Amino acid sequence: MTRRRADGSLPEVSYADPGVPDLRGGARYLWWLVTRQPGRSAAGALLATVWMVLMALTPYLLSRAVDDGLAPGHRAALAGWTGALLGLGVLNAGIGVLRHRTMTRLRMDANFRSVKLVVGQSVRLGAGLARRTGTGEVVTIGVGDVLTISQSLTVVGPGVGAVLAYAVVAGLLLSVSPPLAAVVLLGVPVIVLLVGPPLGRLRGAETEYRERQGVLTARIGDLAGGLRVLNGLGGKGLFADAFRRDSRRLRDQGYRVGAVTSWIQALGTGLPTVFLAVVTWAAARLAVQGSLTVGELVAVYGYAAVLVAPVAFIVECGHQLSRGVVAARRVVRFLALEPSVTDGPASAAHPVRNAPAEPAVLHDPQSGVRVVPGALTALAGARPAESAAVVDRLGRYAESAATWGGVRLDAIPLAQVRERILVADHEADLFAGSLRDLLRGRRDHDDAAVRRAVHAAVADDIVLGLPDGLDSAVDAQGRSLSGGQRQRVRLARALLADPEVLLAVEPTSALDAHTEAAVAARLRTARAGRTTLVTSTSPLVLDRADLVHHLVDGKVAATGTHRELLDREPGYRALVARDADHVGPADPADGGTGAAGEPAAEGAGR
Repeated sequence: MTRRRADGSLPEVSYADPGVPDLRGGARYLWWLVTRQPGRSAAGALLATVWMVLMALTPYLLSRAVDDGLAPGHRAALAGWTGALLGLGVLNAGIGVLRHRTMTRLRMDANFRSVKLVVGQSVRLGAGLARRTGTGEVVTIGVGDVLTISQSLTVVGPGVGAVLAYAVVAGLLLSVSPPLAAVVLLGVPVIVLLVGPPLGRLRGAETEYRERQGVLTARIGDLAGGLRVLNGLGGKGLFADAFRRDSRRLRDQGYRVGAVTSWIQALGTGLPTVFLAVVTWAAARLAVQGSLTVGELVAVYGYAAVLVAPVAFIVECGHQLSRGVVAARRVVRFLALEPSVTDGPASAAHPVRNAPAEPAVLHDPQSGVRVVPGALTALAGARPAESAAVVDRLGRYAESAATWGGVRLDAIPLAQVRERILVADHEADLFAGSLRDLLRGRRDHDDAAVRRAVHAAVADDIVLGLPDGLDSAVDAQGRSLSGGQRQRVRLARALLADPEVLLAVEPTSALDAHTEAAVAARLRTARAGRTTLVTSTSPLVLDRADLVHHLVDGKVAATGTHRELLDREPGYRALVARDADHVGPADPADGGTGAAGEPAAEGAGR
């Protein structure tokens, strides 16, 4: 039993290691959850069995009270059997409470264990999660499917108890009348056969319903995150039409699931009632013929009435188990996904190597990009996806032959790469919480370090504009902030992490020219002497870089400083040329030497 705290509350359930799940199928996963808590599963089955068997004994005690006490007029016998009935009811009530508590803990264990596995798998997949499955799919699995799985484990307690209670009642009826026992023994298998086909249909309908539910959940997430952009582009109507279509399909599929479920529930309620009527009719005929006493007739009716609950439990457990297998298959499919980048096994061709002890050159042979240690390098390409692909390879988020100090990145333990190389995506997730916690990440930083990073990202005005400064709450994905504010918060977070190598993807794409110039100047100062790579086509950023690689079709076409490339590369000049005459006075953070001023008004983008 779980020990309570001093205040009477239950401690939080936590699993440092939920175990290694059986991913060979939905049914095997459910069985694995049961075997994770064998004692509780056995206790649930035992308590449920005793609870139902004691209910089946009630008609027997009632028949003895009629035959031994009421019919012959023996008050002592009547009082004794009545007391036994009362005691049995009290005892069974207590057992019912224990059964319910045990089964609740069994379901909660399965729920929390599955949630732990799903969350752990999400973390394990990391940046590759969005490429392997949709957000809606993960949400549907983590909320709906996990709950369905835990509910299906009802079969462990009442399901087992129903089967054993059914066998006990059949045995009691055998002592009264073999023909009635035969009716009972044959009746329940017939009921199961009648319910079987709808359960098969339910499994197929439920599977399609869950798939459509994941699609619709993803659309809801997209709508919540991009409504402002959709309004600006005039695309809200098109998105709303698509959402309505998907919603109608989900509704129609839900009706199909509901129709099958209604048949199963109708059969689960109606068939046991018909079964009760058949047994009662047969017992009444035997009583009229004199084969049964009045007490035995009462007992037979009681046995048949008691059997309604076990039979209904058997049907309901079949229903829940069918839904649980569908949900478990989806969980298994998610847990079976492998990260796009892992620590592969060592081989003679690629032995495991440690990361360079000192800052070293990052090289991507596929594009020809070289990131010199201690310098600010920029990638300028007409297609942002090509520049981002280079960053993915250099950050080891994609399989490649990239090297670090002459050592292949895929030969270096992934933990060492993540510890020293940080990829800062301009669309990286922002989790709900205070701005301070959002910026700190997994390391603790004092307020001075946080404010330096905020200043370097030109995000001081964001802090000043929030009601509680750094302690102000920020919505998930930064929806309470503008696009440019979110971008500067992401940059501040990356600068606060202070990695040895920072690879920043389009860190200023949503900023106006004044703010962009200030960010470029302060970024250079903040990262002085540290290895930094940025992807951008902004001349305000490129002019601050020590070295610029001009990408054409994903490969380096020219390398030099920004001004050198402007002079000798017409393609580069056409790519980055823009009117910068409106740029204001120099940014004080640049020591008065730059051409950019402090931020004036933040634009929605270029």
